[in-house]
Amino acid sequence: MPLQLSTELGSIHITDHCIAVLAGSAAMDCYGLVGMASRKQLKDGIAELLGRDNFTRGVEVRRDNEKLHIDLYIIVSYGTKISEVAHNIQSKVKYVLNDVIGLQVEEVHIFVQDVRVSK
Repeated sequence: MPLQLSTELGSIHITDHCIAVLAGSAAMDCYGLVGMASRKQLKDGIAELLGRDNFTRGVEVRRDNEKLHIDLYIIVSYGTKISEVAHNIQSKVKYVLNDVIGLQVEEVHIFVQDVRVSK
């Protein structure tokens, strides 16, 4: 079921897939992020690096009333401070979804799946 925003000109329907694309692309702009990881690979212990065309598989969107909860499954670059990378991603995703689009994001959870040497 799409998220519905009402304006004076009409209503806007935003699907969860669209929100995932926006959150994933905002995260990919952050320094220290190698890429998104598939959230389905937790049981295998192997984090698969997803390409730019399907990084939405590393984003999970949950809704609680009108507030959003975003889960991001990421792979960080070796040698970077993981807590700083995660904080920057949280800030960027929340900014893009709150201020640019007008969605109320309650929480952005980061799940670090792997650390890789970036090329």
